[in-house]
Amino acid sequence: MDLFEAIESRRSVRAYTDADVSEDYVERLIDAARKAPSAGNIQPWEFVVVRNPNVKRMLASAALNQTFIEEAPVVIVVCADMERSRRGYGRRGAELYCIQDTAAATENLLLAACALGLGACWVGAFHESGVREALGLPEGVRPVAIIPVGHPAERPMQRYRRPLEEIIHYESY
Repeated sequence: MDLFEAIESRRSVRAYTDADVSEDYVERLIDAARKAPSAGNIQPWEFVVVRNPNVKRMLASAALNQTFIEEAPVVIVVCADMERSRRGYGRRGAELYCIQDTAAATENLLLAACALGLGACWVGAFHESGVREALGLPEGVRPVAIIPVGHPAERPMQRYRRPLEEIIHYESY
């Protein structure tokens, strides 16, 4: 699948079959994620791979009871090492760059999942304290995205996108 096909066909998948996701596929997803751009090439991302049903249940609970999270065979939690970015860029690195960097990594992961025929969903609605507790994250490492991954049991329709004429603006001199 080429890049534009993956971008066009990627959907937020919230229903998965019982089929497992291989460790090889998980590593390929994270390898794609780590190749995202990052400010100063600091690469402040950390990826926590979760297969334990109890931990997935805790993540679903922290994510406002989005139970499809615990139904996925694997969940990847993308985290930002704020201190790593702070060392390179001070406060702006800790508060902004590490979030931008992990967001870019998350999108790479989602596109790679699509290219591999997997379904995934970017979950950003969660209580950070609950995710931190479920995973035992150290201070300075902030959970940014919960990504349940599995073989899709649904094919969501494409959602509305604002037209280009509405979102492209050209500067005038």
